[in-house]
Amino acid sequence: MRPTHTSRPSLRLTPGSPQSARRALIEETPVAMVFDGATQAVLMTSPSDLEDFALGFALSEGIITGPTDVREIEIVPHDAAAGGVEARIWLQQDRSVALTARRRSGLGPVGCGLCGIESLEAAMRPLPKVPFRALGLSADEVLTAPELLRKGQVLHAATRAAHAAGFYVPGHGMVCLREDVGRHNALDKLLGALLRQGIDPGRGAIVMTSRLSMELVQKTAIAGCGCLIGVSAPTAHALRLAESTGITLIGSARNGAADLFSHPDRLTLAVAQSA
Repeated sequence: MRPTHTSRPSLRLTPGSPQSARRALIEETPVAMVFDGATQAVLMTSPSDLEDFALGFALSEGIITGPTDVREIEIVPHDAAAGGVEARIWLQQDRSVALTARRRSGLGPVGCGLCGIESLEAAMRPLPKVPFRALGLSADEVLTAPELLRKGQVLHAATRAAHAAGFYVPGHGMVCLREDVGRHNALDKLLGALLRQGIDPGRGAIVMTSRLSMELVQKTAIAGCGCLIGVSAPTAHALRLAESTGITLIGSARNGAADLFSHPDRLTLAVAQSA
């Protein structure tokens, strides 16, 4: 596994005299997603948890519906001169149609969730309705979840430059967490980790360190998770998608407050009445 961060010297500017310092900088590596021998996308990502990333990417892109659709995953680093990593995913035979339907191409910059998609129809693909499932999530848990997410961010603590996606289960806390330089990548890694660990996404809430964009709602819906929490606000289109797919969307969850925007029935009655 390649290092997730490196230390570099810097000159710290303050109101007084500049001082020599060292700063941990987050690494980013091009990762080629290669399905059955053909590259579907090249994404800039943090070089950790790449099997989770490959599996989560395949799920959120609609290439697979579950881990049994994958025969094998190989993580193949290139040499230092060439750089980059190949995530080679070998699919079961019956997934070839879904593979060709979700073609992506080109280099995806960090933080871009739609780069390389070839048509507006693909970007705005129909999403499944998320089945209703009461979570019993309380207001206190909603406000605590982002704090637990931040406390678990080892890479962000070292670099101050990493996003995180976590999975919070009421009564159990933050049961899974993944970090990456890109927020979409962090969520794909989380979804892959949940698949590999056999954790049902319908049991809890996805918690993000970023704003809640339409792509994050799309990935959440495809995964079958009914609740998405972010420390920043959602976009208007993200909220429309959450409303139409049945997702409980909670934004601006920080500093002891949060905004509940849609489908409050998954939360406890006290929270639903106050929304």
